[in-house]
Amino acid sequence: MGDDKAAAISLHFPNLPPSILNLKNMYRKFFVFILSLFSLWSHAQFNIERLVTSGQIALHYEDYVLSMQYFNQVIALKPYLYKPWQYRAVAKFYLDDYVGAEADASQAIALNPYIEEVYDLRGIARIRQKKFDAAIEDYNQALRLDPSNRNYWFNRAASRVNNKNFKEAHQDIDSIVKRWNNFANAYTLNAEVYLQEKDTANAVVWLDKSLKVDPYDGEAWIARSYIALSRKQWKDADEFLGKAIRLKAQNPSLYINRALARININNLRGAMADYDMALDLDPNNFLGHYNRGLLRMQLGDDNRAILDFDYVIKMEPDNVMAILNRAILHDKTGNLRAAISDYTTVINRFPNFWSGLSQRAKAYRRLGMTAKAEMDEFRILKAQLDKQQGKQVRWSKNKLKEVRKRSEIDLDKHNQIVIADEQETIHEYKSKFRGRIQNNSTEMQLMPLYHLSYLPYSNGMKSYQAFDKNVEAFNARQKPLQAIYVSCGNEHLAEEATQRYFALIDTLHAQIRNSHNASKLPSLVLQRAVAYSVVQNFTDALADINTYLGIDSTSAMGYWHRAVCQMQMNSFHSAAGIETRLQEAGVLSDLNKAIQLNPHNPYLYYNRGNLYAAQEQYDKAIADYTQALQMDGHLAEGYYNRGICHIKNKNRSQGIKDLSKAGELGLYRAYNLMKQSSAEK
Repeated sequence: MGDDKAAAISLHFPNLPPSILNLKNMYRKFFVFILSLFSLWSHAQFNIERLVTSGQIALHYEDYVLSMQYFNQVIALKPYLYKPWQYRAVAKFYLDDYVGAEADASQAIALNPYIEEVYDLRGIARIRQKKFDAAIEDYNQALRLDPSNRNYWFNRAASRVNNKNFKEAHQDIDSIVKRWNNFANAYTLNAEVYLQEKDTANAVVWLDKSLKVDPYDGEAWIARSYIALSRKQWKDADEFLGKAIRLKAQNPSLYINRALARININNLRGAMADYDMALDLDPNNFLGHYNRGLLRMQLGDDNRAILDFDYVIKMEPDNVMAILNRAILHDKTGNLRAAISDYTTVINRFPNFWSGLSQRAKAYRRLGMTAKAEMDEFRILKAQLDKQQGKQVRWSKNKLKEVRKRSEIDLDKHNQIVIADEQETIHEYKSKFRGRIQNNSTEMQLMPLYHLSYLPYSNGMKSYQAFDKNVEAFNARQKPLQAIYVSCGNEHLAEEATQRYFALIDTLHAQIRNSHNASKLPSLVLQRAVAYSVVQNFTDALADINTYLGIDSTSAMGYWHRAVCQMQMNSFHSAAGIETRLQEAGVLSDLNKAIQLNPHNPYLYYNRGNLYAAQEQYDKAIADYTQALQMDGHLAEGYYNRGICHIKNKNRSQGIKDLSKAGELGLYRAYNLMKQSSAEK
């Protein structure tokens, strides 16, 4: 072809020297070479964008380890791009790796120092490490780039409060209030500064301002309750904490504090319910177990009190106050050897604990161990104690109302309610990077979609395994490289599992490329679509499933999988503010088609119910969940989601009934949601 073109040029321009003709030929080849380089560059650029998008999707679905794998690949290929460093910092932040998040954010800033959001991210990571001076520097930079961002002003002020720089904190808050006089959190923060300055009068004034602006500000009610508790205004504290709990039902410390207030107004049943709720939310809460043990002790529920002190001692094996209380309880319930063991632990720590020696001597005598009893009694006699010494301190309601700080060790106060050494205020910093618990604590979130996966169903119901006859037939007939399961939820993969599924994708890719058997191609493409979805690469999963449905338009599994992948993409796009109504119509069409092809599959109705619920079409959602439950009465997620839809549809009693059934089937998170829903009445 090249020789022909050269001959043509020579024919039209006979006087051109051969060197010019050769030069033109060289230019043509160079142009082709540049085109090929551009093509390769475009493909590489496309792959980079795909990797970044897949990492962002994994971030959206809180699969942080997987997201880091994608960003690691991008950083290895193009370390000069700031975004993968930024996104990897986000993943590390949500994995509580604040040191790593700070380092990655610093690298992103070094590559592009003009993105204020990265300073916010690094500032929050530094706050989590209590590096408040460094966080203030970050918010100074963020405000230089975006001086009208209220959240940056607030976070800098809160950092100054934590840094005990109260003068500059007041100045920042004054600036906030001037520009945003309806921002209740600023008033609450100013009240906290006054509280730390021991000026409760001004604190109350600012809290009242906050509650006037926003009577639903949970932080303000918490601060008001702290003031009431410090003043021993127990009824007010009970009231304020009740309002805070309605707004922040997932905060265990609020129930602990309200229990203290209720004990002091003789509402012991209410106090016990609060301790129970606190421990439902935080099973490892020290104050909850210790104080519930004391309250059970007061009410004569000795065996269950022992269980609470067992838990406390497991958490803190050297806690002599808890050991002493357990010794008294073992003594009362007749477990004398256990009582002696606990008394001995305390006496070894405090050799002059005469009351403990006396109680141990009595236990020895009851066991017939006279010699040991006499040794303890001789020690007491030698110390010339008066006649009252050695008597066990008896319980009284007044004694229960006294309190001691957690760090205070005084054996005479072993039966006093324990409070934290300081009431620590946890600021809710105003940032998109606030943590999973803060974001999700009060939301009624639907259980996720049922989908095809290489990972079996594992939502906590040990006696349940999701099953679909079409999926089982596919496994039996096609013998895929890995069996396909019906699962529910976004599986979060560890690094080893992530690499395993990337390897599976590579294997399937090679088999598709090298296959000479057209009948096997559809199965391989479907398997790869499922593998892509497991690693949250829904873009390539959709491309494969479209190819698969182009070959087999009668596959219910194909329409099912495409609907799920598109719904996952829709969720990601909606979070980014991208309109998805057209795609939702396509999802509905796919689910309808899948139901038409496989009308006895409960998971398809369940998924369509999720789609309707996301669109707030609760009546339609309830109808689909009901259809799914008629087919499979053990579908706990169906009861759970239907319960939420009933509650949102103003039918609270039916909603709680459904949540109760979900909990009965093993979906235990339903019980917390029930309590939260009941508290919001």
